[in-house]
Amino acid sequence: MSSINRSDPIILGHLLAEHRELFMRMQAVRTALTDRQPPTAQRFADLRAGLDELREHVRAHFEQEEQGGFMEESIARMPRLAPAAAAIVRQHPALLAELDALIGRLSGGDLSVEAWARAGRDFDHFSATMTAHERSENAVVQDGYNEDLGLLD
Repeated sequence: MSSINRSDPIILGHLLAEHRELFMRMQAVRTALTDRQPPTAQRFADLRAGLDELREHVRAHFEQEEQGGFMEESIARMPRLAPAAAAIVRQHPALLAELDALIGRLSGGDLSVEAWARAGRDFDHFSATMTAHERSENAVVQDGYNEDLGLLD
C-alpha cells in the first residue's frame, strides 16, 4: 500500500501510458494532415476515421478524469489542488465540441484543397489547446505527488 508521502508507481505508470497513447493518436492525425498528396475522398474518409478514434479516446480519457482518475489522488494528497483540477475538468466540453466541429466540417462533402487546409488549421488549434490542457493536468498530478514525472518539459 502506498504511503501518502510516496508516489504509486502503478498510477503514475498508467498516467504516462495514457498520455503516450493520446499523443500518438494526435500525431497520427497530424501526420495524415501534413501529407503533401492531393486530398481525395479516401484521404478525407481516413482522416475522419482517425479523428473519430481520437475523439473516442479523448472522451474516455475525460470520463476517467471526471470519475476520479489521476487527479483525485493528487487532490487527496494536496487539497489546495482542487480548484485547478476543477478548472481542468471544466475544459472538457469545449475540447470535445472543438473536435466534434472539425469532424462535422469534414463530413460535409467538401473535398477541396481548402477544406483539407482548414482541417489542418483547425486540428493545429485543437492540438495546441489539448496539449495545454494535458500540461495543466500533468502539473496537478506532479504537484500532488511532489514528483517530477518529466511531463512538463
